[in-house]
This record gives sequence, structure tokens and C-alpha cells, in this order.
Amino acid sequence: MAARAFITGVSGFTLTADERDFMRMSRPWGFILFKRNIETPAQVTALITELRESIGASDAPVLIDQEGGRVQRFGPPHWPVYPPGAVFGTLYGIDRKLGLTAARLSARLIAADLIDLGVTVDCLPLADVPVAGADAVIGNRAYGTEPGKVAAIARAVTEGLEQGGVLPVLKHIPGHGRATADTHFRLPVVDTPKAELESTDFAAFQPLADLPMAMTAHVVFSALDPAQPATTSATIIEQVIRGSIGFQGLLMSDDVSMNALAGSIAERTRASVSAGCDMVLHCNGDLDEMRQVAGEAPVLSGRALDRAKRALASRKPPQPLDRAAARAELDELIGRAGVGA
Repeated sequence: MAARAFITGVSGFTLTADERDFMRMSRPWGFILFKRNIETPAQVTALITELRESIGASDAPVLIDQEGGRVQRFGPPHWPVYPPGAVFGTLYGIDRKLGLTAARLSARLIAADLIDLGVTVDCLPLADVPVAGADAVIGNRAYGTEPGKVAAIARAVTEGLEQGGVLPVLKHIPGHGRATADTHFRLPVVDTPKAELESTDFAAFQPLADLPMAMTAHVVFSALDPAQPATTSATIIEQVIRGSIGFQGLLMSDDVSMNALAGSIAERTRASVSAGCDMVLHCNGDLDEMRQVAGEAPVLSGRALDRAKRALASRKPPQPLDRAAARAELDELIGRAGVGA
């Protein structure tokens, strides 16, 4: 049975019988984990095995948001703490090479943690460029406020993940940095002129257009489409994400269960696919909502299937890593700059 164009979360540490039946019948392309799914390394490994077995795909992608800082699903006592993105920006400001080395090392270590468990995709790096007055939802997750700096650090993070055998997901395209609201709760509207967006927000994503996957922003850009956020805007996806930014990889929506989007879950799913998203992401583990997504998500085919295949084929085996030495180097770099993890 062919996979459908959605990625789903689940409710707990193991699959319920109803979830197992749902997976078998609906066949999602991949899965995403959250803290509610994480207890111990052995439990996570068993859950990932169970997820893949439920759809009969041993290589199905398993995603997580493991950035460091306040967005870190795996953490103590079983996993180490990593710094937020702003730390790399601070280091970059002191010494460009220092910042890039630290960003690459942190991502390489994160990748080692993930691969140990069977997680193959990290929703990282961010290329969002925050501005004064924006909501703190991005905040210190960002690498800086200058597009070239943000893109350079994001590239280093990408390299670290890829060296560890983990696929990156670029987010939140075409930019979340100006959002004046947290999209978990409401829809932000950005009224910045198109020319300014192109020279700042979009400019940070352009050097990263070759990444295999990207996640959309639930943000309205009134200068481009005053009616729809990027996730459900055919205009923004075609003209900006695929057009001026030039991203040609697999495009997934941000979580369609977030309150920034209007309508039922089925309507949100349908609108995302119609606008040009290749894949719909649904995260909260609510089985009734999951069924709505599955009812609207198409079977992967055509260009979306080609992009999905290319993304998975781009993952390389992990390179050797002395984990203790790499962590010591990362800690030394951070300490030398006088910033904390």
C-alpha cells in the first residue's frame, strides 16, 4: 500500500490498539515524536520500531524537534542539554569560524543522540530572522538578525546533522521572524513591504534552497497574500517558496493542529495540499483529528512522491565521531565566549 502525504504524532509511550489499526489502514509517510512519547532510550527505540512495523516500512522517517535550548524534546536525565541557536550567533559575532564550528558540533552531537534511537529527521535548522517587537516564540532560537549570518550558521547546522546521518528540515519558510503572535495560539499578520521581505526574511532562506525538506510558516504576509498564511497560500508557495527562494525539496506544512489555522482539521489539510504543500504535518496525537488528516491527505504521487524519494535518498551513513571529545570541544567553545548552554 502506498504511503499517504502526511506525518503524524501519537498519544503516548506506546501505540494503542486503535492507533495501530489507524496506521495500518491510513499508511502515513512518517511520524513525529514529542515529550509525551519519551520516557527512556529503550522505550523510545521500542516505540519507533512499533511505529515502523505498524505500516510495514522499516525505513519510514521519524522526526523530532531537537534544536537545543527551550525546544529540545530529548533532555536530562537520559540526554544532554544543547544550547539555543542564539549562542552560535553570539559566538559568530566574536569569531565567525568559532560560531560555525560550535553550530556544526552541536548538530553533529544531536544527530548522534537521534541515530542511537532510530530518529532519522530533525526539524532543524531555523532560518527565521527576528525583528524588534516580534513575538518571543522564535526569540533565542534564531541564529541572528542578519540574513547572511543566519544562513551561514544554518548551513553549519545542516552539515552537522548530515554528517551524523540525520536529515534536516529547514524552517519556517519563508520566514517566521516577524510574527507578532505565537502560531500555536493565533494567526500572525506581517504587513512588511515585499521588497523588505525579499532583502531580509526571504534572503536568509535562499542560500539554503538545496536542503531536502522544509516546513512552512503559519504567517500571513499581507503584501503577498492578505487572505491566507503561507501554509495555505498557493501564491506564496508558488511565487516565493518555489519561486524567488528557489526551494525545490519536499515541502511540509507546519502542524495543522495549531490554532493559527482556521477551519476543521480536514479543511486545513485540504487547504495545505491545494496550496502546494507536499506533506501535511499533524502533531497532537488526537486520533479523531488524525483520521480527518488521513481522509484528506492524498496518496503520495507525482512530484510530491519524487521529492519525498529524493529527500530520503539524500541521507548518508553517519561518519565516525568521538562523542566525548566533540562534547568537550563544544563546551570549551561556549565557555570561551562567555555564554551558557
